[in-house]
Amino acid sequence: MTLRHDRTLQTTTTPIPGLVLVDLPVPGDGRGWFKENWQREKLLALGLPDLGPVQNNISFNDAAGTTRGIHAEPWDKYVSVATGRIFGAWVDLRHGPTFGAVFTAELDASQAILVPRGVGNSYQTLEPGTAYAYLVNDHWSPDAAYTFLNLADETAAIDWPIPLEEAEISAKDLAHPRLADVVPMRGRRTLVLGGDGQLGRALRAVLPDAEFTTRADLDLARPGSWPPRRWRDYAAIVNAAAYTAVDAAETPEGRRDAWAVNVTGVAELARVATANRITLVHVSSDYVFDGTVDEHREDEPASPLGVYGQTKAAGDAIVGTVPDHYVVRTSWVIGDGGNFVRTMASLAERGVDPAVVDDQVGRLTFATEIARAIAHLLAVRPAPGTYNVSNDGDPVSWADVARQVFAATGHDPARVTGTTTAAYFAGRAGIAPRPLRSTLDLARIRATGFEPQQQDAALVRYLTS
Repeated sequence: MTLRHDRTLQTTTTPIPGLVLVDLPVPGDGRGWFKENWQREKLLALGLPDLGPVQNNISFNDAAGTTRGIHAEPWDKYVSVATGRIFGAWVDLRHGPTFGAVFTAELDASQAILVPRGVGNSYQTLEPGTAYAYLVNDHWSPDAAYTFLNLADETAAIDWPIPLEEAEISAKDLAHPRLADVVPMRGRRTLVLGGDGQLGRALRAVLPDAEFTTRADLDLARPGSWPPRRWRDYAAIVNAAAYTAVDAAETPEGRRDAWAVNVTGVAELARVATANRITLVHVSSDYVFDGTVDEHREDEPASPLGVYGQTKAAGDAIVGTVPDHYVVRTSWVIGDGGNFVRTMASLAERGVDPAVVDDQVGRLTFATEIARAIAHLLAVRPAPGTYNVSNDGDPVSWADVARQVFAATGHDPARVTGTTTAAYFAGRAGIAPRPLRSTLDLARIRATGFEPQQQDAALVRYLTS
């Protein structure tokens, strides 16, 4: 077969999701030919993912009929032919609706194919002296999970040009299982840090297949103590862990702990995510601002007032260096366990009439709303960056929220009196400064198709659930 020299650079999709055939220009003359086998900028412009190759392998095959496969590996590979010609066969061995789907094609040096993680790859040489080349984006590891399918599987029913009984096949490949006995390869996982916190518990409902860790499993303050983990098996890390003791962070010990968890630990997460091409989702806070504007946009420069806010701002900046990241900035978080809303409900029930600050203004953010937004970002995959997330509605003060709690639980909201932040904390030492305006602009998260729920209705649901 004569090498095709008339192809233009283009891609063709296949019945297997993510398996993409690539036509490559191969200009030539009497001296031979030349091709750009992997040209990152051009291929990304055609819609291919950024492979990020770390290894280049070549398999030279002396005879026609050499047959190898079917091997599904836990990394992506970009397959091409340097010399000769192959018949390639690919079978989707991933868990999902296309499990068992088959695609075949003949390839010479003028074509390549992107084979995604979990798709079984195999080929048969059609000419002697065929050199088969492939780029991969992870190094081979004995700890990695592999999936195999028998070349003669009756369900896949691959029509090999050279009958398998006449082909050169290794004993190991001959022993691979039939499709009915193949355990499908699962997709890359999501790892959630802080799985026992209020946000971690909310995330369990929207990310049921994720792996959840606690501080005992993975302590952000002690990156050197993290147990070995095959990070390439993860597609996303959600950091729902943080040091959040705002006032304690103003003490010498608290300052050290806050920087250790919110900065040093986050820096290690950022390093891991960058090195392993993982999406890093990191939860931020309105405390990165000084609260001097009515509504905070994502691009507002950080201006933290206290140590907690300083550590969160530093962590945000570090996460921003990860190629694929989402900083989810929230305010006034309410979740499971002790919190302002539960405290006000308890005071109302016990007949206590509280004085509550009325010069701090913002919106509540229920942990379930943050979890819903994170799941949305991971599903939709908008542009990396920072996204404000809170419940929607008119900005209110903490005193307004307290009155709503009293009313919703059947008590007189007039029992709540307002006071200023300065008066409330007067005479108390070690109190961190609070931003007075914490309302977040929600336009950017809305533009991704996420519609924040109203805080008033969410508050009623929270109190009655």
